[in-house]
Amino acid sequence: MKHYLYDDWLQYVKNELNDQDREKLESHLYTCDQCLDQYLQAMAENESSLPILTNESGFTDFVMAEVAKQKVSLEHVETQMSPKLEVVSKETAGEQSKPIGKANQKKPFYQQAVFHYLLAAVATILLTFSGAFKSIAIYANSLESPQVQEKKPSMTEGVINKTFAWMDSLEKKEADKK
Repeated sequence: MKHYLYDDWLQYVKNELNDQDREKLESHLYTCDQCLDQYLQAMAENESSLPILTNESGFTDFVMAEVAKQKVSLEHVETQMSPKLEVVSKETAGEQSKPIGKANQKKPFYQQAVFHYLLAAVATILLTFSGAFKSIAIYANSLESPQVQEKKPSMTEGVINKTFAWMDSLEKKEADKK
């Protein structure tokens, strides 16, 4: 990954780059934390030369109005591309309108929640009557029941058994000598 120099970020902050280079730097900021840190340092260093907002709420209102204009123009483009969609215009600025576009269209029956609930209920009934749940329950019980394990003698019992076996072999040897 190519990283940009601090001087590049200073030029970006001072708006001394052409549009193509600005776009490259902006898209790079989304993927590179190291360059984002350098950009923030350049912003902090040049904070005094940046314009000051005197009316922050007015600026916010202006930005939100521009966003709304963009949204309306996008909806207009959508309706021109798809003439079947119904567009409802706003008669006054404060009046609420119906949603525009595909939201007005009714969903097919197979995309509605009721259809999915009915399908799940039918599947449950079929599995119940076919005995699938019973076989699953039997399998689960077999997993839960403890396995029969062979009892292993303790270490002490093993030593005692070997000692008795050794003593028996000694007695057998003495009996064979007589």
